[in-house]
Parts: sequence; C-alpha cells; structure tokens
Amino acid sequence: MSAEDARPAKVVFQDDFESGDDKWEYLDPKTWKLNTPSGESKNGSIEITDRKSEYTPPTRSPGHVALVKDLEVGSFEIQFRVRSTLDTGNHRDCCVFFGYQDSAHFYYVHLGAKPDPHSGQIMIVNDAPRLALTTNEKLTPWDNDWHNVLLRRDIESGKIEIYFDDMETPHMSVVDKTFGAGRVGLGSFDDLNEFDDVVIRKLQ
Repeated sequence: MSAEDARPAKVVFQDDFESGDDKWEYLDPKTWKLNTPSGESKNGSIEITDRKSEYTPPTRSPGHVALVKDLEVGSFEIQFRVRSTLDTGNHRDCCVFFGYQDSAHFYYVHLGAKPDPHSGQIMIVNDAPRLALTTNEKLTPWDNDWHNVLLRRDIESGKIEIYFDDMETPHMSVVDKTFGAGRVGLGSFDDLNEFDDVVIRKLQ
C-alpha cells in the first residue's frame, strides 16, 4: 500500500471461524456451511455450497450474501482470504459487500474472472438492477488456490479501492458517495467460494 493510503486504523472485527460462525448473518443459510478445524486441518472457514440460492433479492444482484452482524462502518478496510472452489468460466467470482443499507441499496465488488459490464467491476445496487461504477478491463486470475483480498473505502472522499493479491496496486478503484456508512459482507453472485481470516479495520 502506498504511503498516502496509510491511515490510523482500529480493528473492529475479526474472525478465523475456529469458534463458529455466530458473528455472521446468511441471507440464505442453506447455501453456506461452517468448516470446523478437524483432523489435519487446523483452520476453520465458511463456504458456499450451492450455486443456486433461495434468496431472491428485490432487484438483480448477488444471491449469496453473508453479512457481519452488529457492525456498520464508514471509512474502513476489510481483508480476507478466499478460495474459488469451482471453475465456472468468465464470471467465476467472489463478492465483497459494503455500504449495505438494505437488500436494495448497497455497493459490492464483483471479482469476476473476465470483465464485462456485469463482471469484474465495482457495482452499485440502488433500488434497481446492479450497475457497474467502473469500466475495468483487468482479468481476475482465479485458480484453485487461496488468494488475499483487501477492500478500502474512504467515506469522505468517496474513494473505493480493491486489491487482489497485489497489495501495492489496486485491482480496481472508483469514487462514489451515493451511500454512507453501512454493513459489510462476503459472498458471490452465483459461484462457490471458501472464506477465512477476515479482519475489518475502521480508518481514523
């Protein structure tokens, strides 16, 4: 991260899923499972288990959403590890939700494998089907391994940045001030992912 992005930060949430998943609200609990540490695995995680979801958002937007309970943030950053568990082609993705007001008003980053107006963009859902705020052309290099993701938002300037493995250069960025502070979450539009080691910091 560049020096100009360095700001005092306070950890306000963290979860490695080794003590359960009680800190999360799943909009469709049937499509998520908790992986508990056992045998050779010493790590807990949460995982999306089905591409289809019974959750039906009011406008076209992601179907797999896990929101952190009892937390709203303005300027913040979230960092986590994610593993895509099924190659679904150009729209293979994971999503990061933020500024979440309700099911019809929020931002999300769609880390799609191949960008187009509906994939690989920073999106807004504002009482209408999701709309890209960016015109990103970078591929997201998914494979079967774990990857590191960081999203940073400055609510005063409206700057939003997402990093994928490379923590020095943003994978995508945009400026938007439509929504203020809101909830934060992880998930996917309709793909399969495993998540671990989530840390949220409030930027001072």
